[in-house]
Amino acid sequence: MRNRTLHQLLRAFTEDAGLQLAAETARGAEIPFEVVEEPGARSALYCYRPLTGNFIRSRMGILDRLPTYLPVARTVAAIEGVDAYLRKRGEPRIPPDERERADAVLRSFLSAVYAESSEFGFQSERFDAAYRELEAALYEGRQVALVVAPLLGLALESDDVPLGDGLSLARGESVPDVPPEAVWSTPGEVEHGTVLAVLTLEGDKLAGPPLTTARTRFRRLLSALRLFDEGSYALGPLAWARLDGGPWQVVPLGAGGRARGRKTLVLEQEDELRAFCSLVARRTPRAGEVAWALSRFEMARERTTPLEALTDDLLALRALLEPEGPGSGRLAQRLAVICALPAERAALAERVARAATLERTVIAGLAQPDANADALIDELAGHLRALLRDVLCGHLDSDVRSLADELLAEAAAETPIAS
Repeated sequence: MRNRTLHQLLRAFTEDAGLQLAAETARGAEIPFEVVEEPGARSALYCYRPLTGNFIRSRMGILDRLPTYLPVARTVAAIEGVDAYLRKRGEPRIPPDERERADAVLRSFLSAVYAESSEFGFQSERFDAAYRELEAALYEGRQVALVVAPLLGLALESDDVPLGDGLSLARGESVPDVPPEAVWSTPGEVEHGTVLAVLTLEGDKLAGPPLTTARTRFRRLLSALRLFDEGSYALGPLAWARLDGGPWQVVPLGAGGRARGRKTLVLEQEDELRAFCSLVARRTPRAGEVAWALSRFEMARERTTPLEALTDDLLALRALLEPEGPGSGRLAQRLAVICALPAERAALAERVARAATLERTVIAGLAQPDANADALIDELAGHLRALLRDVLCGHLDSDVRSLADELLAEAAAETPIAS
């Protein structure tokens, strides 16, 4: 097996498709047959052969609504060798559209699995044979590289969550042949293995596993996760890489940080995370105040304790909302007018001011670990996360400071003047 993600997604889709097709026949749908002559007999013998491929083709409009269809279709569409597979399977026409080609591959693959069968119970040996034929066509003359890295602080309901372009999240214990130390060496991961970030790339001639690409993609994934939802996430310090099923190599990832607890990505969040990762990859700025604030937000998430993260979060908020500098004292009001309802703005502004005072205590070395202080810092980080996420999603203009001043002016104009 050269593409683990493709294998898992295809298996899940094939099982679901078999159940759906069996339900169709149970409701009275008929599989067409052709009459063929049996060779080798003295007198002509005829038998009925089910045209399963025609039956599957006529029901692709139902099968493409299965929840397992879209993830596998996206993965198939990203592979360059699908034309060779369709030609090998005798498809008379190669669709020009990427999505139509993926649909044709899935239809042809199902036809191979259930060929000449009038029943649709899943059989592992038939699936494995069809998958070997598929991979042989897809990757003839090409190489496949795999890089995996522990992603700490995350748990999954699904075994595998494809994110697009060869990147996925997977429960480590569900990934075949992966080194045990990648899954079970993290302290505290006893009951459930570590979630792995998995990058699968293929090409005509690969000099080796694409480690630079993997580091970049994994860091972007980590940034997206940190912006997507509250949680403490970190990459492990090591990654494991292999080329074409060869021996695993241990490579330093250059990551830092420590996760606190585990946050579960539930099934209902998977499509939203896929879309968010794609959006962040496209819209993350490389320069300017927002880019600088993002980098400070990342630095804060790498710190060991909330007290150490406080200054980074405040610096990021000041870059967005207080370009005049902390001496202006305008951060608290500007953040409150954007992030709180009118009745709650004064209280939020007071807490932001308290966080700035706490920062001076931290700098002086006088701050002690305190649950109330941690809660205050976590709240501040949550407001920063919300601002950055809304800017990247286009819900807020990147000039957040001007927006805050406009809202403050509107609020002042609406406030009655005491006589």
